[in-house]
Amino acid sequence: MPNALAHDAGLDGLPIPQRVFAALAILAGVLMGALDASIVNVALPTIASDLGVSASSVIWVANAYHVASAATMMSFAAFGSVVGRKRVYVAGLAVFTLTSLGCAMAQSLAWLVAFRAAQGLCYAAMVSIGIGMYRRIYPAHLLGSILGINALVVAGGTVAGPTVGGVIVTTMHWPWLFLINLPLGVLAISLAWRNLPADHEAGGAFDAKGAVLSTVALVALVMAVDQVGRWPAEVIGVLAAVSLLAGALFYRSQRRVPAPLLPLGIFASSRFSLAAVTSLASFTAQGLAFVALPFLFQATYGRSAIASALLFTPWPLTVVFAAPLAGRLADRFNGTIVSTIGTAIFGMGLASTALLGTQPTTQDILWRLALCGLGFGLFQAPNNREMLSSVAASLSGTASGILSTARVLGQSLGAALVAVMMAAIATPTQRLGWDGDTVVHGALWLATAIAACSSLFSVLRIRR
Repeated sequence: MPNALAHDAGLDGLPIPQRVFAALAILAGVLMGALDASIVNVALPTIASDLGVSASSVIWVANAYHVASAATMMSFAAFGSVVGRKRVYVAGLAVFTLTSLGCAMAQSLAWLVAFRAAQGLCYAAMVSIGIGMYRRIYPAHLLGSILGINALVVAGGTVAGPTVGGVIVTTMHWPWLFLINLPLGVLAISLAWRNLPADHEAGGAFDAKGAVLSTVALVALVMAVDQVGRWPAEVIGVLAAVSLLAGALFYRSQRRVPAPLLPLGIFASSRFSLAAVTSLASFTAQGLAFVALPFLFQATYGRSAIASALLFTPWPLTVVFAAPLAGRLADRFNGTIVSTIGTAIFGMGLASTALLGTQPTTQDILWRLALCGLGFGLFQAPNNREMLSSVAASLSGTASGILSTARVLGQSLGAALVAVMMAAIATPTQRLGWDGDTVVHGALWLATAIAACSSLFSVLRIRR
């Protein structure tokens, strides 16, 4: 199948062992980012107690990281193309490591939230740049394999985060949640500085106006969808209006400036556009399921929090095993077909979970979530490969930024949809007979429908 990789001369990757060390530098950043996104949640009650703040306030220790990273991925991807991806990635690693120290030393909630927001910005710099750099590190026939390993590290960090966080909070003190980044960060900086390829073609003007408008639009959007059901409807409406206005102004500016933050021509590739929409839909379905399943296990089935966490484990663990396999398959065969099969299996796993009875056995739950993880693992790496390989090398940073933004927005949108459904049962719609169990199963069926749409988008790519 023809793709942009075949037409980019000189992209044969780095020699071994430089290739391995360069990949390790990026994977270390990915691991730190994935851990820090999930490791802190289990410690929030302890942090609230130590700092003397409320539970509703301490949530911003997690939210600040999430909002800052989601809103700036596109901007950092474009900035890397101007000043050099290696420079931006190494700077992101260095400041991420320093802000980890700042988080550990914070004596107030305000400082901790500020350092967490700075961490989120650095994570955006790392992830938006790093994935695109794989295309320069590895030859075309191995791109799927390294993207599969990248997905494995993300899933592994996500799985390990709550467990590592629980162990640290139990045996030490919460600042160690952030101090563990220091040795890994120093190692990653050394590997990145020595081994990542330089960008000889970097240059041009940075679209500062576009960066501001896109950041405002995304901050307002992410905060609106994250706080649905928690904040007053009027506040959510204002945030949505700000996001729409800033988004419209951003689109207008991108059509007029000579060096836009987001070159709209990238969407002229139907393969790229369909892969991006497939990614957005799949992560939305995942976000729905991730929020709905704990309610299903605990509120409907009466399982404890620990039991619920264990019941959920087959999903990310199966991704860990499936993602590298999917990457290798995408390098050898038609990656679009592999990705499409993955979305279909993912949808079947969600449907089977939605069909769970009132008193399922543990085995009934485990194999269904393993099926979800298998499908998602088979989808992710080939789809990412499709996004990167269907555009010219000069646009790989932009493609990486779009990929990362689609992932975060999809997860946020999925969580928001569950929040809207949950909020509905506390309103006059209860007269329609809604209850918590109905909402949870409805959320899983909605996730199934969105996964089916993802499969449809993926199928449309096969003959293009």
